[in-house]
Amino acid sequence: MRKLLVYLKGYKKESVLGPLFKLLEASFELFVPLVIARIVDTGIGAGDYGYVWQMGGVLFLLAAIGLVCSVTAQYFAAKAATGFATSLRHSLFSHIQSLSFTEMDKLGTAAMITRMTSDINQVQSGVNLVLRLFLRSPFIVFGAMIMAFTIDVKAALIFVVTIPLLSIVVFGIMLISIPLYKKVQAGLDRVLGRTRENLTGVRVIRAFGREDEEREAFTEENQGLTRMQMFVGRFSACMNPVTYIIVNAATVVLIWSGAVRVDAGILTQGQVIALVNYMSQILVELVKLANLIITVTKAFACADRISGVLDLNSSLKEEKRAGDAAGEKARGSYIQYRHVNFSYKDAGGDALSDIDFTVEKGQTVGIIGGTGSGKTTLVHLLPRFYDVSEGEVLIDGEDVRKYPLEKLRSKIGIVMQKSVLFHGTVRDNLRWGVLDAEGAWAGTGQDRDEDALMWEALEIAQAKEFVEKKEGGLDFEIEQGGKNLSGGQRQRMTIARAVVRKPEILILDDSASALDFATDAALRKAIKNASEDMTVFIVSQRAASIMYADKILVLDDGRIAGQGTHEELLASCEVYQEIYYSQFERTSTAMQNEVCEKSV
Repeated sequence: MRKLLVYLKGYKKESVLGPLFKLLEASFELFVPLVIARIVDTGIGAGDYGYVWQMGGVLFLLAAIGLVCSVTAQYFAAKAATGFATSLRHSLFSHIQSLSFTEMDKLGTAAMITRMTSDINQVQSGVNLVLRLFLRSPFIVFGAMIMAFTIDVKAALIFVVTIPLLSIVVFGIMLISIPLYKKVQAGLDRVLGRTRENLTGVRVIRAFGREDEEREAFTEENQGLTRMQMFVGRFSACMNPVTYIIVNAATVVLIWSGAVRVDAGILTQGQVIALVNYMSQILVELVKLANLIITVTKAFACADRISGVLDLNSSLKEEKRAGDAAGEKARGSYIQYRHVNFSYKDAGGDALSDIDFTVEKGQTVGIIGGTGSGKTTLVHLLPRFYDVSEGEVLIDGEDVRKYPLEKLRSKIGIVMQKSVLFHGTVRDNLRWGVLDAEGAWAGTGQDRDEDALMWEALEIAQAKEFVEKKEGGLDFEIEQGGKNLSGGQRQRMTIARAVVRKPEILILDDSASALDFATDAALRKAIKNASEDMTVFIVSQRAASIMYADKILVLDDGRIAGQGTHEELLASCEVYQEIYYSQFERTSTAMQNEVCEKSV
């Protein structure tokens, strides 16, 4: 929690004024029992009702001042807590964005969403209550004890015994509750993960008729969380009754001893009433303190979880070099993988082993292989989504680990396997490719506006036709995730988003799986004609999609089983032959060439 207090730096004034006004309110509240004692002893006892009204006015004045102080304190505390949560959420989001895919895989989407929402909200509530009550409640508890000493020392000794007993109960329950609330939050992660998985895959669940099984699994997870919450809730609930028992027992002793001392003439009736009022104040404040501690306990548990994410450093180390020389070479890329090995964190074995190949500027490289052979992993090493375990990945003879990440990724346009579109217009989604689309063509001698560049990217991606038919064209509103587009339309939109930036390296990671063969062929031809200097990686399960590539890499269980042209691999690589002939009938070479011609 201490690490997170840095986000209160911008609210120092509010963090001081909030508790200060609460202490002022508490100070005025401590005078109330003394005023009531005066009313009983002097006013009512002597029958002086004018004095009663006078002291009643004093009580009203104390209440009015306390109200103003309380409202002011609430305002400053709320402002500080809200600002704190805002700063923390911005920082956490920014930190998560800086993490590599390795850390993202480790944390999981559900856990990150919980940290950003539920955990931060809980910490915000904790900060708010601490600023309002953390000083006020102890101040009144000990202040009431001190005021009791001003009335009668022997009677005040009851307070001296009561307060330590209450402290042991309150803080003991707090120490036991903190680890239990951590388990509750971990259970919330699991329920959130199950919920997200079900909502994301609702179509698959219904297609396979698995609603009942998933409902039962969710119920089991939810009931587990409920049982855990009820257990820690019952334990925390012990705080109120135990404190009530202690305080009420102390009140009984106080009234009994007070009655004896009144009979002896040592105390007045008003003073006994004042002592009872001070004990009642202690009871009320301890109830508040108990609720505060429960909330703070949850906040501490959540703060530890947030700190755990903030303490997680990215495994990608970016070298700072004078002038950032890397990436300043001429446009165009010479790419080389030198004996690359890679394994995912905590994986049992290597996902890639001894990957070694070279790509010349402007070449088209096809990557094919069975499911799980490492095709996506291989292309993810190029923009440094992951770092190699051994070996090197070079661009223009420079290790990608020596490039500033921003410059490295500005060279690369990538279309992922899963087509992800964001809520907004077609224009908004294309701007993800490059914020200033006109800047992508800077230095090309082409004087064109942003819309023209976007339409060209859509034409290359074979998306222009369907976008023109949409109401508004570039201003057509796309729903979250592209739900109002077909699978093929989503894929073509994501390709256009990558192409609009005119990247030096374009990676198409199985991004045409929803396209028919004719559209796929037209897409590859348009990309080739768009820029002869662009180096293109095409990851595909279709032999037809990569057979005209300048170089084809065949992966098998994380290793290169063969590399070369279509003809060379068809003659020498068994793995490629198996893939190819599973998609094309065994015909004569002439017939095969004819099929290839038609696919283009």
